[in-house]
Amino acid sequence: MPCFVGDRYSPSGSAMYCRLMPDEPDASSMLSITWPSRLVDVRRRDGSDQTLALPPAAAVAIETLIDRLSSGESVALLTEDQELSPTEASEILGISRPLVVLRMDRGDLPFRYVGKHRRALLRDVLALKAKLDLRQNALEALANDTEDLIGNHGL
Repeated sequence: MPCFVGDRYSPSGSAMYCRLMPDEPDASSMLSITWPSRLVDVRRRDGSDQTLALPPAAAVAIETLIDRLSSGESVALLTEDQELSPTEASEILGISRPLVVLRMDRGDLPFRYVGKHRRALLRDVLALKAKLDLRQNALEALANDTEDLIGNHGL
């Protein structure tokens, strides 16, 4: 399973992007998880086999990773202390880069300067995303309730 740094530059080098290429063997032949013990048989690049015991959260994460890679999706593995530029944060948040900068200036998204460049921690970006998603879900529920009131009660 080839793993490579994606099209974007990762200043810290801790980001890894993986894609299962069509001419590569199926990921399931490279890794198998035995339940409930969560023992993982891994075939290393040098051809040797190794059995590892995984914590439950890691086993679920690996299964999700393999499923996504097998379906042809690209997957990014990042640590929570990874620092992101406003452009990278905007991709995760689904909003424009200028809006990310505005959120930083308002104090909604903590950041630090590296020279003249802003950097936010991934954990802070994900916390803001959860907050924005919660707000969006509440707005959608309110819109649905309003449509129901108008349609069913003539208000």
